[in-house]
Amino acid sequence: MSEVRVRQVGGPGPDFSGKWAMGARFVLYGLAIVLVLMTASLSSWQAGQFRHLLDFDAFYIVAQRVWLGDVAQVYYFDQFAKLQIDAIGRDINIFGYWTYPPQFTLLVAPLALLPVGASYFLFVAGTLGVYLLTLRAISKSCFALVVILLAPVLLLTLFGGQNGFLTGSLIGVTCLTMERKPIAAGLSLGMMVIKPHLAVAVGIYALLARRWMTVMTAMAVVLLSSILCTLLFGTSIWSAFLTSSHDSAVFLGSERFHFFRSISLYAIMRTAGFSASLAFLGQAAVAVVALSAVAFAIYRDFPARWSLGISAVATLMISPYAYDYDLPILGVGMALLLPDLTRLATGGERAAIYGLTFMSGFYGLFQILRLTIQDGKSIEQPALDGLLLVTLLWLILRVLLRGADEARRNSRDRAEAVG
Repeated sequence: MSEVRVRQVGGPGPDFSGKWAMGARFVLYGLAIVLVLMTASLSSWQAGQFRHLLDFDAFYIVAQRVWLGDVAQVYYFDQFAKLQIDAIGRDINIFGYWTYPPQFTLLVAPLALLPVGASYFLFVAGTLGVYLLTLRAISKSCFALVVILLAPVLLLTLFGGQNGFLTGSLIGVTCLTMERKPIAAGLSLGMMVIKPHLAVAVGIYALLARRWMTVMTAMAVVLLSSILCTLLFGTSIWSAFLTSSHDSAVFLGSERFHFFRSISLYAIMRTAGFSASLAFLGQAAVAVVALSAVAFAIYRDFPARWSLGISAVATLMISPYAYDYDLPILGVGMALLLPDLTRLATGGERAAIYGLTFMSGFYGLFQILRLTIQDGKSIEQPALDGLLLVTLLWLILRVLLRGADEARRNSRDRAEAVG
């Protein structure tokens, strides 16, 4: 894929490396403080004491069942719910379904080898550290700006102990190595089998851009990891996984599902009162638009960095199951795009891009704080993030398309002048 030279379009752009550096340091200090406080809270917790259930608790419970040899039971609603109630002592905000593929079940198994507090710290601190290093390698001089815009996303992912830093790192490494280290890109893309719905657009990019080595390596990782899980857990693990996936899909279409932390258009339509069937149609339409944006970027011969950034943003818009703790992948897209967006966009467009990125995480963080104050009682709220992401993708395409067109016109004018 050829590189479109756009250095002259819109001038050199503002220098944010110094302007935002102090703010980024405060964000990172804040993350470190919250990480220590969360670890201390989990480490001091005693069985029988009441506390809110974290997403990390689900990972820890599943890890324990791996070593006890009965992990298949976590894929069944009643049994998994009972395990959570037994662990926390009450049934507030339990997670009804474990729908992760067996590969992720195997991945979390080592978590049970340590007490819950130490396990949380190593998992979250380790994946956060890798994620930040990946962002720094991608974002160049815009790293501080990216950190500030992602501050709510980083906090909400840390609060829950979720795997967003891990998936963000995998997508980030895939994008970082796609053009020059295809095998490394394929390894990280293949590892996204732990959350395959979040890798669709990046996988489509690899196919359309004919990155065959990356595609074949990713397929090999999926196949070999599936064989390994079958050998370790038995063939029954797959029927249990499929049963849980089916039951979860049925639950997603019910009136009992809470959508306010979902980032999909499906969630927006459901909270607006549309039926599940119409909401699924709307989600399918958005998925087609998102994948079309990836194809369009390749067709217009955008630089690989732009096309990969668009793919990272678009991949969050494919599945109705995407949540706010998956937004670290958005950070990868913005890290790829911001060095050029800050230069090509007008002042108003830059403000809109920054605001949409920040608000996409802030809404979820607000919901976490609300639930904490309300002691886990979930009162349905409208879902908003899906609309923010659609608007952000449209604005990104608008700025980049204008920049590419202007660059081509300038190049043509220079060639004519020389002629």
